[in-house]
Order: sequence, then C-alpha cells, then structure tokens
Amino acid sequence: MNYNLDSLNSSEDQKQGTLAGLRKLLVLIAEERPVLYRAAVAILINSGLNLLGPLLIGHAIDTYIQHHLFTGLIKTGALLFVMYLIALFSSYFQTQLMGGVGQRMLFKLRNSIFNKLQELPVAFFNQNKSGDLISRINNDTDKLNQFFSQSLMQFIGSIVTMVGAGIFLLVIQVKLGMASLIPALIIVIFTRIVSPWVKKKNSLSMKSTGSLSAEIQESLSNFRVIVAFNRRDFFRKRFDDANKQNYEVALKAGLANSIFVPVYGLLTNLAQLIVLAYGIALIKQGNFTIGLLVSYLSYSTNFYNPLRQLAALWANFQVAMAGWDRISGILALESDLVQVTDDIIPTGNSILEFKGVYFSYPDGKEVLHNISFNLEAGKTYAFVGPTGGGKTTTASLIARLYDPSQGKILLAGKDIRSYPASERAQKIGFILQEPFLFSGTVRENILYGNDTLSNYNSEQLEELINSASLGKLVALFDQGLDTVLASGNDSISLGQKQLLAFMRAVLRKPDLLILDEATANIDTMTEQLLGDILQKLPLHTTLVVIAHRLNTIERADQIFFVNSGQVTPAGSLEQAVTMLMAGKVSS
Repeated sequence: MNYNLDSLNSSEDQKQGTLAGLRKLLVLIAEERPVLYRAAVAILINSGLNLLGPLLIGHAIDTYIQHHLFTGLIKTGALLFVMYLIALFSSYFQTQLMGGVGQRMLFKLRNSIFNKLQELPVAFFNQNKSGDLISRINNDTDKLNQFFSQSLMQFIGSIVTMVGAGIFLLVIQVKLGMASLIPALIIVIFTRIVSPWVKKKNSLSMKSTGSLSAEIQESLSNFRVIVAFNRRDFFRKRFDDANKQNYEVALKAGLANSIFVPVYGLLTNLAQLIVLAYGIALIKQGNFTIGLLVSYLSYSTNFYNPLRQLAALWANFQVAMAGWDRISGILALESDLVQVTDDIIPTGNSILEFKGVYFSYPDGKEVLHNISFNLEAGKTYAFVGPTGGGKTTTASLIARLYDPSQGKILLAGKDIRSYPASERAQKIGFILQEPFLFSGTVRENILYGNDTLSNYNSEQLEELINSASLGKLVALFDQGLDTVLASGNDSISLGQKQLLAFMRAVLRKPDLLILDEATANIDTMTEQLLGDILQKLPLHTTLVVIAHRLNTIERADQIFFVNSGQVTPAGSLEQAVTMLMAGKVSS
C-alpha cells in the first residue's frame, strides 16, 4: 500500500475545497461549541456597539452641534464612552475564550495525530521522513492553533461588522450604498480568483519546511558518521541546498500572502472617494445632511476596514488550511494490517506456516515468490543468505510487520491476521538489527510493553531475571537495572542496546522468538552467554535465527537458504555454506 504522504497529498482525490476542509476541521472542536457560542455573543455585542457609534455621532452633529446644544452633546459623548467601554471588555472576553479553544484544539489535534501514527504499519514510516512528520505535528498544528486562537474570532467579528455596516449603508441611502459597495464586489471576485493560488504557495512552503526539518534530523542523527569520514562539507551543501529551496518557496508564499492587503487598501480608498463625492452631491441637492455624511463615511470605514483585516486574516486562513491538508493526510490514512476472522481450529505441532506467500514492496519489486514452509514448536530454525536476499523481509512477515501480497501465514494454525495486536506481540518476540530503546533506565526499557511485569518491584524483577539466567547480562551495565540511558542512547554501546532488546524479548516468554542478526554487534564471550540463555528457553519456544555468521546457526534443527525470492531447505551446515558462497558469487 502507498503511504507516501507527499504523493497522497498531491493526488486529485486527496485535494479538498476550502469549505469541505473547514467542515472537517470544525469536527475537532465540536466539544467547544458552548465556548464558541459565548464568544460569538461577545462578538455580537462588540460589533453591535461599535456600529451604533457612527449613527449617534451623525445624530449629534445634526441635532446638537449645528444647533449649539452642548448638553445633548455631552450626554451623547458619555453614552459613547460607556458603549465603547463595554465593547472593550467583550472583546477581551472573547479573546480569552478563543485562546483556550486554540490550546485545547492543539492538544487534541496533536494527540490525534500521534495516536494515528501508532496505528500505522512499518511501511508508512519507511515511506516518509521522520523530520517531515515532526514538522506536521509541531509546525502545521501550530498554524491551526494560531488561526483558532487569534484569527477565527477576528475573522467572524470582521464579517459581522462588515455585514452590519453594509446594512446601515443601504438603509441610510440606497443609491449611495450601492455605489459604495461596488469596490467590495471587485474584492470578492479578486479573492475567489487568487485564493487557490495563495493556498498552493503556502502548501509548498509547508512541504519545504518539512523537508528542511527532515534534512536537519538526518544530519544530526548521522553526525558521528559525518565527523568520522570528515564529510561536513557534503552535509553542509545538502543543508544549504535545502535551506535555499525553503527560502525561495517561503519568499513566494510570503509574497502571495501579502497580495491581499494592498489590493484591499486601494479598493477601500476608492470606496471612500465614491462616498465623499456622491455624498457632497446629495448634500448640494438637499437630499443629505452633513451628519449623515459623517456617519456614512464612518460606516464605509467600518465596512472596508474589516475587509482589509480579512485580507490578512484570509492569508492566515489559507496557511491554516494548507497545514490542515497536510495533517488530514495523516488522519485519513488507515492501516492495511487489518484484523480478520478465522475460525480454523489449530491442529498439529506447527507454530508457523507460510502457504504460497508472495511479497512486494510499494516500488513494485518482488522480494518473495510463492514461498511455503513450516516451523514446528520448540525447534530452532536458521535463515541464511546473501545481503538483500530477503531474510529480514521473511522475518518481518513472520512478525506481521507487513502482510503478504498473496498467500497466507498461519500462526499456531490460525491466520496470523486474525490475532489482536496485543496477543500477537505476546506470542512473537522480535529482536531487530537496530534495537529500539528510549530515554530512561535499564529497568524501564526491559519492562517496555510487558504488562505482566509492569507491577513487579525491584526484588521480584531481579529474581525473575536471575531465574531466566539474565543476571550476567544485567551486570554488564554499570548501575545494573538503575543504569540511566541518556537521550539518543549514546551512553551505551550498540552491543549493549542489543542485549537490552534481547532481555526484553526473553522475559516475555514468547512462543516464537526471532533473532535478526541479534549477535552482530556483541563480543564472543557475551555471545556465548546468549547462547546459554537460549538453551534455557521454554521447551515450547521456537527460535528463528537470521544470520550471516555461520557459527550462530550450528545448533539449528533446520537451515533455510533465502535468495532471489526463494526460501529453500539447505539441509546440513555444509550445504548451507555451499549455497551461501554460491549466492554471494551470483549476487
């Protein structure tokens, strides 16, 4: 299955209109409706009071100022002061409410993305760069937060003020109102034409930011190699290229975002000129008053100033929607490793069986072709072959990190796809070539994912470790179980990391334990310790060893040779050596 986010986001069926995307986005804040309603009431109060101001000012000019009635003018001024004070508090109230909405939405959205990532298979992470995923979780979600916490209510408030001002313009003088709204029609047409282009530029900018983040993450992760080979110049050039590309794309996005403000400003000034010229003509004809013209100019300002604000807010909205497109691309994905129903009753002594299995990666290259073999409980099996022959792919299929393109894999007589993930993980232990550890203590890493041992205290855990003959391995760490692993796990060697992964897997007492080059980075003495521990595994545990070093497969009950899409029984160790050498020569 194709999980590449860049190709999915660029495909036509993944593109969504602004309104469709906004509707999906609003689902995330459905629980915030009561808060949004209170914020909306505050906006209505704020806008309503601000819209009443020009009408009172015009009335004061025509009624009080022209007739020198200063008492009425003072009363009007006091009323305006109270109105604007109430508007100030209502504006602050809605800002506080929406700030909370934005933060809660950000929290919920990041949780949703991270939980979705937990559901997706290994194939997704193979097809996408971790730096880009980090950018989507951090940068893109923050763009949405900024829109919701800072721009959304300004957006709504501007629309309410604009609509109210437009109504006043038409009610006070219809012909003058229609003339003053002509530039607004031009603005609407311009916005509809330009908005898709602006959104596209912002989407490219965010994609470029994700690529830059991925480049930085890759360089930092491989910094030791860079120093060892003295290739800082190579990675510096790669970063410079990525940074330059990001600069150019971000510059174009910035220019696109800023195009609305000057155009809206020009048309706003044109509207003011129309109102002033037409209004003076009406006054000369005796159909208008100076107070109404002042009010009208104020309402015209109240109509077009929100439009100018909307120009900036609309650019922010396009940025937010571009970010939402990238985020929703993750949220819309579904794992192809679905659980199926299988009512087959397990029979016999088979722990695992491949039946006509084919497998291809998303690039279309077939790795395994019509593979069938059977593994019995309690035995040790070795899979050998040249690099790239398909050994690790076979092990990944056994652990159900992938599903076969065709055929079926049976675990204990049942379709492996029918097992819940938790039960399958309990039955199958997998020690990878590059073991996963996280910051914390040795104890925490050993207990990772093992619910059975999660409540064990130190004494109980040490007793269990000793009974499993793992005490000598724990002693290899300076502080034993309390040894702290620093960020990046650079405080211990790769061999120690593999020992931790080994102990974590053995303590789960799996029915099937896969060792994918598990002894590749440890010394001979420690390897001997591991060999002794493997001999003490429960009798029902089946051991699958993926190896290049032949001394690690001497005790195997059966050896399989994996190469060119085929898994062939190799017979004796001597035959395996012959097939391995022939495979290396041919490859």
